[in-house]
Amino acid sequence: MTATGVRVSAGVEAALEARRPVVALESTIISHGLPRPRNLQVARELEAMLDQAGVTAATVGVVAGQPIIGLSPGEVEILATSPDVAKVGVRELPLLMAAGGHGATTVASTAVLARGAGIRVFATGGIGGVHRGAGQTFDESADLSTLGRTPITVVCAGVKSVLDVPATLERLETLGVTLVGFGTRAMPGFFVADSGFSLEWSVGTAAEVATIMRAADALFLESAIVVANPVPVEQQLEPAVHEALLTEAVEAAESNGIQGKAVTPFLLDHIYRASGGASLEANVSAVRNNVAVAAGIARAFAGPGE
Repeated sequence: MTATGVRVSAGVEAALEARRPVVALESTIISHGLPRPRNLQVARELEAMLDQAGVTAATVGVVAGQPIIGLSPGEVEILATSPDVAKVGVRELPLLMAAGGHGATTVASTAVLARGAGIRVFATGGIGGVHRGAGQTFDESADLSTLGRTPITVVCAGVKSVLDVPATLERLETLGVTLVGFGTRAMPGFFVADSGFSLEWSVGTAAEVATIMRAADALFLESAIVVANPVPVEQQLEPAVHEALLTEAVEAAESNGIQGKAVTPFLLDHIYRASGGASLEANVSAVRNNVAVAAGIARAFAGPGE
């Protein structure tokens, strides 16, 4: 079946028309980021968090070839339980629509679909970045270039520490992506609150982010605002353990001849197994925290400007 176009749920459409706060959520974490049945439990929990905060949740995904902004509970379950859900970035969207398949949207494709529907705030775990060894492989997440041309505010816990963090920061600067720490001057490392690299700008409240969004609109900027929100220190993967596991994972990848796009999934899986699942708990904590901050930003932006 060939999709006829993007569908926006009635609830999301009504909220946008009434200028009520809406936060987009990606679906890769549902289909590929968490084990079953934890994935469905977390997906429902994140939507419930937003509902309790007075914000409309707009989980984004592709079901039977149709991109949907505001998946129904049944559609979320399809992406959480079906064995044939593709991980779909921007370039794969038309292919999956034509093929009529199910797809979990990445940061890039979620940002494009959500912004196209008029949603201004998006919560995720961590954004993609420049991969280790990219000088030889040219391996860089499409998240970066997409954020450079999509005016949406993305709340994330930085980039995964298995990536090349300083190179990612350089690329965000080159692409004109506004980057600001939320209550921190340290770039978060997803599993850890501090990746070891600093940020030039920081804010302390959701209202400040909303003011930045309005200023960007006044300048007609077409790039994203990335709000780097660290995982709570008490819920992070203990930094010394994290560093040891990361070193071990990199050495294992090299000794096993893992290269290119296979490196990051290998490193993440190695850290997950070697940490006894502790990295997964840090992941979930980071996402919850990002959703809470995104809800505050969406409410502040939906309110009257200064």
